[in-house]
Amino acid sequence: MSKSELNNPLELSVIVPVVSRVDDLEALFAGYDSALASLGLRYEVLFVVDGGNDDAYEQLLGMKNKGAEFTILRMAKYFGESTVLSAGFDRAKGELVLTLPAYFQIEPGSIKTMFDAIPHNDLVIGHRWPRAGGAFERIRRRTFHFLLRSLSGEEYRDLGCAVRLFRHALIDEINLYGDQHRFFPVLASRQGFRVAEVDVQQSPRDEFRGKYRLREYLHRLLDIVTIFFLVRFTKKPLRFFGMVGSVVFAVGGLVVLTLVIQRLFFDVGLADRPALLLGSLFLVLGVQIFALGLVGELIIFTHAGSMKEYTIAEIAPATNDVEESRKAKVK
Repeated sequence: MSKSELNNPLELSVIVPVVSRVDDLEALFAGYDSALASLGLRYEVLFVVDGGNDDAYEQLLGMKNKGAEFTILRMAKYFGESTVLSAGFDRAKGELVLTLPAYFQIEPGSIKTMFDAIPHNDLVIGHRWPRAGGAFERIRRRTFHFLLRSLSGEEYRDLGCAVRLFRHALIDEINLYGDQHRFFPVLASRQGFRVAEVDVQQSPRDEFRGKYRLREYLHRLLDIVTIFFLVRFTKKPLRFFGMVGSVVFAVGGLVVLTLVIQRLFFDVGLADRPALLLGSLFLVLGVQIFALGLVGELIIFTHAGSMKEYTIAEIAPATNDVEESRKAKVK
C-alpha cells in the first residue's frame, strides 16, 4: 500500500458484476458515478466481467479509453454471479462495499438512502418501492419470500434487488458459492450481523425481458432448501436427520408390530402381505437416516475447532488503570 493510500484510505468499494443481464453500461456508469460523487467519499469502482460477456468487456474498455475511472476484472470463463462477486470482494479495498447491478434496476439517486442507514447496521439491502410489475410477477415474488420466511425464519421483501451496502468485515465471515448471492442477507443475519432493508426508487427501465424457465423455479426452490439447512442445521445435523429417521422408524415399527399382532392373535398370515415389506423398508430407512445424522455430527465434531458461527459486535478494551494494576500484581 502506497503512502498516499495510508494517509487517505478508500472509504468505499463499488462492485458491479457483469453476468447474464447487461444494459447500456456507459449510461449506467454515468448515473452511478454522478450519484457516488455526490456522497463526498473516496471510492473505487470495479466491474467484474464473467466469461462469455465479450461485448460488455469491449464496451468497458472503450469507456476507459475515453477517460472513465474504474477497474475491470475479467473472469477466465463463466463462473456465475456468486463467484464473480467473491472475486470482486477479494480486491475491494474500501471500508464499505456497495454492489450495484449491471442493468437498470434502481434510480442512482436512491443510493444515498443506503448510506443514511449504514451507521446503525452492518448490511443494508434495497427494496424497490413503489414496485412495478404484473400480477404474475407479484405472486411469484411473494411466493418466493413466503417460502423463505417459512423455512428460514428470515423476513425480506426484495432479495432480488442487487443493491447492497455493507461493511468490509462481512467479506471475511461469509463465503458465497453456487447461487447464494441472493441469500447474502440471510447468511449475514445468521452470523449475527445487523441487517436492514430500506426503500429505494425502482428504475422505470427495470424490466426483465426474458422468461423464467421451469428449471429456474426448481433451482430457486432447492436454493431455499439449502438455506434452510445452513441456517437451522449446519451445526446440528442430528436434530434434523434424527427427527426424520425416528419418525420413519416409528412408522415402520408400528406397521410391523400390527402385522405381528395379527399373526399371533388373529391367525392372519404374513405371506403375500405387501405391508410387511413396506414396514421393513421403513425400519431400515429410518436407521439409515438416523445414521446419516450421526455421521454429520462426527464430521462437525472433528472440524469444530476450525468452524466459526459467531460475530463479535464490539470489544471494550481494558483501561490503562486496569492494565497498570495487573502489572503491579504481577510484580
